[in-house]
Parts: sequence; structure tokens; C-alpha cells
Amino acid sequence: MRRYLRVLFVCTLIVFCSLLYIFNQLVSSLESANNHQARAQRTRAADTGLRKRAHDDRSEPQRLQPVQLAVVACGSRLQETLTMIKSAVIFSRSELHFHIFAEEDLHAGFRDTLQSWPQRVRSRFSYSIYPISFPSENAREWRKLFKPCASQRLFLPLILKQVDSVLYVDTDILFLRPVEDIWSFLSSFNRSHVAALAPEHEEPRMGWYNRFARHPYYGKTGVNSGVMLINMTRIRHTHFKNDLSAMDLSWSDLLMPLLNKYKLNITWGDQDLLNIIFHYNPESLLVFPCHWNYRPDHCIYGSNCAAAEQHGIYILHGNRGVYHDDKQPAFSAVYNAIQQYAFEDDLLHGLLDPLEEKLKSSEHTYCGRVRHIFTKRLRETIRDLQEQSAPPEV
Repeated sequence: MRRYLRVLFVCTLIVFCSLLYIFNQLVSSLESANNHQARAQRTRAADTGLRKRAHDDRSEPQRLQPVQLAVVACGSRLQETLTMIKSAVIFSRSELHFHIFAEEDLHAGFRDTLQSWPQRVRSRFSYSIYPISFPSENAREWRKLFKPCASQRLFLPLILKQVDSVLYVDTDILFLRPVEDIWSFLSSFNRSHVAALAPEHEEPRMGWYNRFARHPYYGKTGVNSGVMLINMTRIRHTHFKNDLSAMDLSWSDLLMPLLNKYKLNITWGDQDLLNIIFHYNPESLLVFPCHWNYRPDHCIYGSNCAAAEQHGIYILHGNRGVYHDDKQPAFSAVYNAIQQYAFEDDLLHGLLDPLEEKLKSSEHTYCGRVRHIFTKRLRETIRDLQEQSAPPEV
């Protein structure tokens, strides 16, 4: 009898568990159906919202924000800076805004010249002019670092607080393709990138940093700061690793202590400080190819920028004063062609053809032997601009 009672108890327990399982499955099915219906309703609502937004976007296209450029000009750099601005304007399709930091006695020269350009040219860009300014407690030390005013660029994120990103360029830069093309590198930034620069050298045997620097530097040959694409919002919100403190430091807290530690060991001023910062924070830097910052070092001892040989020069950087002497006539030929170009002239006959003729006289130099790379991309840029401005075929 006791054995039968045990069997009965076990069977009853099994039946009860089975009923409980069936009940749970039924409840889960009902909940799943309700959830699916709710998700479907949300999806339909979202699709409706997306269609409405797409319709609104088509009916009212958004105005693109201007490409933001910054330059620092002191001393005799007025005409050089104006030629840089001219190259940016004549070869670009997007609206541009220039942030011009300059000594007080240069302000009128910038305003008078820029305002004198034809209205059809003036309508494609705007500008703001700022005085040179450094933190008051260390202004003298920053001002005398390397070249006059050069270190101003370090403080752009702290001065232009309402600007998200900017393309900083030296005064001796010439654009040979639209500015918006280098601006598009911002879309290639990953979550840690705060800036993009080109290498200082392509060939380590010719490198300065890896042979002579007495301080840390980025990568194998360092980076050059003459063309610098900056996400300034990220710089303002990033804390950087360093060799000054166990703690990561903000940009504003890092600069002066870094200068105090290395000022007796740096040669190229603020560029060296940037190399030190990115040495300890390599994940924060995107490096773009040499033809986006092509300098005499890339050809005076033989051509060593493979990207320029393949695609042509995109941005020309005439450091070493090569625009204003006869040492590198290929560089000065490009500068003079853009400076002397009249806005009313056709770009092909008024700029490119005279430039190619002038470049023939540079064959006796190493840079002149690869003179085709100085106009390869430029010819394509002019062709693209002419095709865009041509009236549509009937």
C-alpha cells in the first residue's frame, strides 16, 4: 500500500509540473504576440517619421557649413598669406571661412586686399581677423618660441571655442586641389583621432628627428605641422598621456609644463611640442600622405614622395623661403603663377599654361626634374572646375 501511495504522489507531481509548464508557455506566447505588435507599431511610426524627414530634407535642403581654415601671419608674411588664400578660393567649390591671426599692423592690408577682390570671388568666402594673443602670464615666452607668432596655432582650440574643426596651414602653403578634399579626412577620423598631419620625412636616412632630436617625437621620422587638420572639440575634451605627471592632462594644462621641460632641447618650437604630445598619444593622430604637404625636402636630394609621383602634388609647402629666392625655381614658379593670376582670366590659359612654360627653366634642379608632379593634379583640378562651370548640353 505504501508503495502505491509513493507512485501516486510522483504521478501527481509530474502532472502538476506539466500543467504549470503548459500555462507558462501560454503566457509567454501571449506576451510575445503583444511585444511583436508593439514593435511593429513603433517600426511603422519610425518609418513614417523617416519618410517625413526625408521629404522635409528634399523640400528644404540644408546649407552646408563653410570649411574652416586658420592661418597665423606676422612680419613680412602678408603677401604670402594672401596668395595662400587666393589658391584656396580659386580651386575650391565649397564655401570657405578664414580665421586670420595677424599682428595689428597687418589687419588693414588683409581687409583692403580681400575686399578689393571681385564680388563673384568674395561671395565664395568669408573671414575673421584676430590679434595675436597668448596666455598673459607666459606671453613673452610663447611669442619668442621658434619664429614670431608661430606658436599661436597651439592655442587655436582655446581661442576658437565655438569652432568644432579647423584646417590650420602655414602662410607658405598653396592649394593645388579643392580645400574640401583634405577637409574630408575628418570623416576618416576614428573615435580617438584629434588631428591629422603628414610625416616630416619619407626617407629615414634624410630624417631630422630620428638623427638629431633631443626629445621624443612621433613615429619613425616625426610629423610636420605646416598642414594640420584639427578636431578642436575633441582636443578640448581629451586628456593626454605625458611624461610630466602620472595623470593625463588637458590641452590647456599640458602646454606650458611641456615647454618648461623641453625648451632647451627643442629646435623647431611648437612643432617639436606637437611631436612630443603625439609621441605619447599616437592613437590620437591620423597621418596623411606626403603629397598633402609637399616640401622641398621631398625633392631637393632626389624625389622621395611616392604619392606625389603617382598622383601629383595636392598641397605645396614652400618652407625654407623657396618662394622668394632662386634656389628651387619649381616652387617659386608655382607661387608666382598663382600670385600673378588675374581672377578674370581663364585658369587654363591664365595660370596653367604660363606655369608649365616657366617650369621648363627649373630642369637643372632635382625638383625641376620631376616638374610634371607640380602640375599633374593642378591640371585635373582646373579641368574639373571647367567641366562644372560649363553650360549643360542641349
